[in-house]
Amino acid sequence: MDPVIIVGAGPVGLTLALALARQDVPSVVLDEGPGKDEPRPARTVVLREDTAALVERLTGSALGDQGMRWTGFRSVRRKQVTGEITFDVADPAPLHIAQHLLTGALRAAIADEPLAEVAADSRLDSMEQERSGVTAHTRGPSGTWWRGSYLVGCDGPRSTVRKLQDIRFPGRTAVERHAVAALRTELPWEGRALLHRTPPWRQSGPSASEVTARPLPHGVWRLDWLLPPGKDLVTPELLVARIRETLAGWTDGSTPPYDLLDTGVHTVHHRLARRWRAGRVFLAGDAAHLLGAVGTQGLDEGLRDADNLAWKLAPAWHHGRHEALLDSYQTERRAVVAARLRAADQVLPVLRGGGGLRHIVPGAARGHDALLTDGHLGRGPLGAPGAYTDSPLAPGPLEGEIPVGTAPGSPVTDVRVTAEDGSFVRLRDRLGRGALLVVLIAPGTGVWDRKHWVSAGVMPRLAAAVTALPHPAELLVAEEYPGAPAHSVLLVRPDGHLVTALSGVRPADLYAAARAAVGGAVNQESGARSGVR
Repeated sequence: MDPVIIVGAGPVGLTLALALARQDVPSVVLDEGPGKDEPRPARTVVLREDTAALVERLTGSALGDQGMRWTGFRSVRRKQVTGEITFDVADPAPLHIAQHLLTGALRAAIADEPLAEVAADSRLDSMEQERSGVTAHTRGPSGTWWRGSYLVGCDGPRSTVRKLQDIRFPGRTAVERHAVAALRTELPWEGRALLHRTPPWRQSGPSASEVTARPLPHGVWRLDWLLPPGKDLVTPELLVARIRETLAGWTDGSTPPYDLLDTGVHTVHHRLARRWRAGRVFLAGDAAHLLGAVGTQGLDEGLRDADNLAWKLAPAWHHGRHEALLDSYQTERRAVVAARLRAADQVLPVLRGGGGLRHIVPGAARGHDALLTDGHLGRGPLGAPGAYTDSPLAPGPLEGEIPVGTAPGSPVTDVRVTAEDGSFVRLRDRLGRGALLVVLIAPGTGVWDRKHWVSAGVMPRLAAAVTALPHPAELLVAEEYPGAPAHSVLLVRPDGHLVTALSGVRPADLYAAARAAVGGAVNQESGARSGVR
């Protein structure tokens, strides 16, 4: 079977290649560049807990060694602190990292992965798809034809794949603009990110009603100034003046020493491709959507695209095309991103002082600051990971279904589980292997050796039910899960979204839910270890 062709060697394309390789699917990544990335300290990304864990799982590297997990987040209006958050184990911090370091970690992992190949200096210029596969042609020093089973366009906002497939990309241009600077300095709140609205000092040039400061390792900070509407030129002189007065405003009047490392202007666009699938061709990341309403890049959603698509392409590659499963990628992911864009379009005019929609976001300025803070931290309507509430992969009503702390279709909470070999691991560590996860909630099992309970109580019956499922599945045991009573059973998708929670061992319900979760597809190789690594 031909490999999957991935067009674009940014974080989304590289993540998709690694996610496919983990499920024994080969891929070739067409990189129009030279195979390495230019360091840009001002081009950074903020990864939420789930997406940072996804990259760390795929690369086997601790991204916290190259980025920074903030110790806290403070919101200020004029001179008054309106909110303060301290991160801990129960409330994990986002990860802030330079994008070239993130891409470098992914490239290093791909270099050691025999199932993934990166073809540098390969720019796509034409493609054709037939019933049996896709043919793509690249130009460059070694222009050639490539043959693939599927093709995924991860080639950014100006996607060649999207244009060749004649897919429309409507939306709004220049929703926001931010002047950006990366500098090394000392600020009074080491390790804590800051959202400062309506700062009291005079601004150079057009006024900036909002400034954010996000720490990076080694005393580096990324500062973003929200610019007013329009196309006012951000000159180097204006930016330096703004840096100096901002730092002085934060340090009681005297500008501390600083080294300016990089600058830029980040323009936020809101766009959504009409289609994310055209036969054997798919779109992901910025090729499919543009968002980023709080000044950071919308990479989080692109990584979730890759995670969602990889586990659906894998069974299609191994066992033959299954339309319902492949179609669900567009249905699920496009709906989630569309909801985030709608929320931004409704909420931001109020938060930015546009008026006219104040009935949507009631409350005083403090409440508005809290909504913006949530957006920065991956929470609330502007930032929370989406749930696949209306997914075509959701099972119908099940007699034994019960509510737990996670709604069906939402990402599961990461808890400690016992794996089949008796080791204690995190639930999130078992994701992305192509298998469904069946989690039994059994209080007390953590204090006993697995051999003492694996053949007792409901375990033998549940193990038999898991073996009989129509798709590979792994049986895990957890002492507790938020809102889940003892002896309940959770069914989790390979991308970490809850399918259902059942009261006790119900083989018929479990089978029906598993079959629905894979689009009605039945793999001949079932069992906990089949087809995953």
